[in-house]
Amino acid sequence: MRCVRIASSFFVLLAAALAVKAQGEAPPAVEIVKHSWSKERIGWERDPFNATGENFFIMRNRLAIERRNIQRSALEERTIRATKDEQKPPPPPRYVFSYKVTLNNAGKAIKEIDWDYIFIDAASGAELGRREFTSVESVGAGKRKELSVLASSPPTQTISVYALGKNERDGLLEKIVIARILYADDTVWTAH
Repeated sequence: MRCVRIASSFFVLLAAALAVKAQGEAPPAVEIVKHSWSKERIGWERDPFNATGENFFIMRNRLAIERRNIQRSALEERTIRATKDEQKPPPPPRYVFSYKVTLNNAGKAIKEIDWDYIFIDAASGAELGRREFTSVESVGAGKRKELSVLASSPPTQTISVYALGKNERDGLLEKIVIARILYADDTVWTAH
């Protein structure tokens, strides 16, 4: 009799635990409308012809003073310019990666959301990269919002930070997974 009571208690606890677990895994009322990523070059606004970073007027005055003080032949000027160019290679371009997701919130108001951008090899199904983000932005009930994050790390190790390859997306599948939602009423949903 005691074994039956212990076994029945065990099954009741197990059923309650499964009900709680199933409740926690239920998808939130958030629909992923679209997602994308892109590579953006930063620092391109600078004057590409002024590698020293000087102000145009300062550079113009400096060159005028140099020209007045020293009279050189055209050959000497070209040689000096060539040696200056060889001594100081231009810095490599800097890139950041922009990751975006557009959400449609059919549930209650959201205060914060954790989302993962996952990159999968189309041929093997293996996960090649995962970028985890937290967006602290409010998304009202019944509203649509685009969340965007800038990161220095590329989606996968196969994507170059410096090259602008046209075929970088070939063979990649992408998906978004919502990991956690903090609602405006301070309740939390997690995908565990």
